Amino acid sequence: MSEIVLVAAIGNNHEIGKGNQLLWHLPEDLKHFRTITTGHTVIMGRKTFDSLGKPLPNRVNWVVTRNPNWNHPGVRAFTDLHAAIEACQEEVCMILGGAEIYRQALPLADRMELTHVKGDFDADAFFPVFSIEEWQVESTKKGQDERSGLSYEFCSWIRKRL
Repeated sequence: MSEIVLVAAIGNNHEIGKGNQLLWHLPEDLKHFRTITTGHTVIMGRKTFDSLGKPLPNRVNWVVTRNPNWNHPGVRAFTDLHAAIEACQEEVCMILGGAEIYRQALPLADRMELTHVKGDFDADAFFPVFSIEEWQVESTKKGQDERSGLSYEFCSWIRKRL
């Protein structure tokens, strides 16, 4: 089975978006996202895909949607997250959101690649709260965006093996 990795940028209160858009523009986070997801299968919900507008280059793009007739060139559609994860034959399977997909995937995840953006943001979509007892930080790298002044931290979280 593939390693399941959740990839997200979250605010202090686990905010991830509003109106199907990101809450910030952090070029270093976009570069980090591209680096860690390139070459992998990425699974996202249809609304997340719609916000991107096209398949992400150099990745295998899969979309989970309730609509069995939904299709898009270069994208494989699934009506169930579990079916998509089971179909993933890659070493690593990246989950890109949105909120409902993260909620379903969190109990299955082995690792999380989270950008913790320091701040409180007005949002309508949130990353699920996770237990520190179940997860540990493997590595961190701090940064600050010169343009916006926002501080952030790239954190690799791994599930504790009890």
